[in-house]
Amino acid sequence: MQNKPTYLSREGLDKLRTELDEMTSVKRPEVAQRIHDAKEHGDLSENAEYEDAKNEQAFVEGRIQTLQALIKNATIIDENHSTDHVQIGSTVKVASDDGEESFTIVGSTEAKPTEGRISNESPVGRALLGKKKGEKVVVKVPAGDFTYKVVGIS
Repeated sequence: MQNKPTYLSREGLDKLRTELDEMTSVKRPEVAQRIHDAKEHGDLSENAEYEDAKNEQAFVEGRIQTLQALIKNATIIDENHSTDHVQIGSTVKVASDDGEESFTIVGSTEAKPTEGRISNESPVGRALLGKKKGEKVVVKVPAGDFTYKVVGIS
């Protein structure tokens, strides 16, 4: 399993803990019961219910391990961060030939590009980290190079 830090907001960490609790206290027992019920139907070699329940059990156990690793390696994003340079947790206003955009730099677990929340590991996020207001940033992406100017940091 990974040992790199998982950057999360307090809210994001709470969501992961809630999901882990749901998986261990609700889903795991449900799947175990389904396996038990399917075993009682007799021959397991031709029992689709049993196969399905075993596959779901593998998914649930895998997700539990993933959640445990994410929580164990969680690093809470400082909400009182500096506004003189871009860091994880910063909301950055940038200007390009296409106009102005705002991005909030978050950890990869909480990234939602459609909502303006980009990962610190994404090409744009990586390029913006450490930059100051007024600096130009060239981002190399598969579609070509983009040039952004940092207009504001909050």
